[in-house]
Amino acid sequence: MKKLVTLFSVAALFFSCQNQAQKKQTTTQTAITTPMAKETIYQFKVEDLSGDTFDFSTLKGKKILVVNTASECGLTPQYEQLQAIYEKYKDKNFVIVGFPANNFGAQEPGSNAEIATFCQQNYGVSFPMMAKISVKGGDMHPVYQFLTQKAKNGLEDSEVQWNFQKYLINENGELAKVVSPRTLPTDAEIVNWIEGK
Repeated sequence: MKKLVTLFSVAALFFSCQNQAQKKQTTTQTAITTPMAKETIYQFKVEDLSGDTFDFSTLKGKKILVVNTASECGLTPQYEQLQAIYEKYKDKNFVIVGFPANNFGAQEPGSNAEIATFCQQNYGVSFPMMAKISVKGGDMHPVYQFLTQKAKNGLEDSEVQWNFQKYLINENGELAKVVSPRTLPTDAEIVNWIEGK
């Protein structure tokens, strides 16, 4: 009888330990599979070239192409293609938001007023252009911290390689894709994304 009680106690202890291990495993699996909380671009308010407040939350439901620009870069002619795709898709829930930045080769030396004049006179830019910011380094603007840090955007870490790097934001304000500065705005990679192909 004593042996039976001991055997029963050992069995109960075994099942109890096994149950605890399963609970622990389930908890661990839940922690691993729970997706990282994503921030969205809608939290940001920035200043545009005219000094007015631009609120990203007004773009809810639209696809957004965010691009860092410069007036004296070999890639500056991309303004022309940016304007072309903006014209083509602006009535189809698509918008481009440009951020002039002087982080690469001092290729955006002008003031906000000078940048506005340059964009309008040379390329007829009509998509929203923001005030000049920094897109890398210690003084990186919070919008670009969101765009480049996986901990904030939930997709990937990236670094702005040069002027005219593109960040594609989906209709929910989430980062969807990072596109190289040398990829033209009219490239199939971008156009297919805009058209949902």
